[in-house]
Amino acid sequence: MGKIKRFFSHETSIIDDGCIIGERTKIWHFSHIMPDCIIGDDCNIGQNVVVSPKVVLGNNVKVQNNVSIYTGVFCEDDVFLGPSMVFTNVINPRSAIKRQNEFQVTNVKRGASIGANATIVCGNTIGEYAFVGAGAVVTKNVLPYALVVGNPSQQIGWVSEFGHRLIFDKNGIAECVESGDKYIKNNGLVDKMN
Repeated sequence: MGKIKRFFSHETSIIDDGCIIGERTKIWHFSHIMPDCIIGDDCNIGQNVVVSPKVVLGNNVKVQNNVSIYTGVFCEDDVFLGPSMVFTNVINPRSAIKRQNEFQVTNVKRGASIGANATIVCGNTIGEYAFVGAGAVVTKNVLPYALVVGNPSQQIGWVSEFGHRLIFDKNGIAECVESGDKYIKNNGLVDKMN
């Protein structure tokens, strides 16, 4: 008896041997899932997406249309990758020079969102629940809960786990307008309060 497929893949998608795909994940039109990658449960892989070998996507990762996720990228649970955003994996690519042994690691931490058409230069970490604005070019690490925009990206504020701007009072406390969760800013970092 054959193994039961526990995920959905559109008939135009290509799924190579040797990858692991979690339950209830959906893979849409013209997407290519390459060998030795791991995709968690409840993910949504949009149209025209490439997931390269050895990429790891956690659970509930949303990948919008036209995204290429190159070897060296690791996304934790609940990450959002906006339409046509770009990852790189080599700092100084040249067509005539093979640099597969120089791939750099990019980590996207739990709950982070990367906006449409943003570019993430390899070797950087996007912190937990950070928000990279549309079109931003990230050239350095992004702190947890940070909001960054522009080219090169600059931090312009902080966001809650629900993605709302946080406004801190004189005591360094802010409240999310949607969830009511409270956050504290201390020594240039933000943490959610219990």
